[in-house]
Amino acid sequence: MKYDVINDLLMVKKMLNITDEKLSSELLISRSTLNRWINGKSEISNRSIKGIYEYIYSKNIDVNKIKSQLYLEEYSKENEIVLFHGSKTGIEGNIDLNKTKINNDFGQGFYCGETFEQAAMFVSSYSTSSIYIIKFKSKNLKVLKFDVDTKWMFAIAYYRGRLDEYKDSKVIKEIDKEVKDADYIIAPIADNKMFSIISNFIDGEITDEQCRHSLSATDLGYQYIFISNKAIDNLGILSNCYITEKEKEDYLKSRETSIKLGNDKVKAARIKYARIGKYIDDIMGE
Repeated sequence: MKYDVINDLLMVKKMLNITDEKLSSELLISRSTLNRWINGKSEISNRSIKGIYEYIYSKNIDVNKIKSQLYLEEYSKENEIVLFHGSKTGIEGNIDLNKTKINNDFGQGFYCGETFEQAAMFVSSYSTSSIYIIKFKSKNLKVLKFDVDTKWMFAIAYYRGRLDEYKDSKVIKEIDKEVKDADYIIAPIADNKMFSIISNFIDGEITDEQCRHSLSATDLGYQYIFISNKAIDNLGILSNCYITEKEKEDYLKSRETSIKLGNDKVKAARIKYARIGKYIDDIMGE
């Protein structure tokens, strides 16, 4: 899906209250080139797309956040919500489960976040990344909801291949059955830092309470994972958002700040809840 370059540019033109002549001058292009773009008589090159969005961002206009908010307001209806998918290389054609990776938090599925910022922070280190705004209708679908608890910790560890020795246990079989019965899942996001903490629990280094409170401290928000074709059919791409290099830098800085605060909270949680709770062998042995 292509970027909404012209619609974005025209919206910004009105926001800045400038003429076509002024706009073309600031973009360092001819008036005739701008007119051909607007009238669809000339395709915009990748280099020009880059220049347009860099120009917009240089005017302190965050067009992606503006569009996100407008879509959130428009689709805030019963059984219909707006989500955000961060893509490293882009989506070719329709959303297809068969094209998704297997070794994710809940295995193969299409993953979305609740906010634009949430999605951008995870893909801004990639040169060809962009953010898709997705609409989703939840009617007549089976949902499985996880919170930051032991059940979720086991699910993440299992689907990321850390609990093979316990795959025949009652706990894991029940989780796997619930996941397979669902059309989509709502669960806390588990980044590499979170998975590292969960691994500490799986390795018997910390208790379930230490792990749970440490994970809660990172506070990354929730993700939606669509795991059935029925759920995929209820998704629709509203827009593909271009992220400039300056935007990516800003999101990565925000991510670094968030990681620093999270790390400090994790250290405090591990100290406060030391030796409180159960170790994994105790839980699996019950």
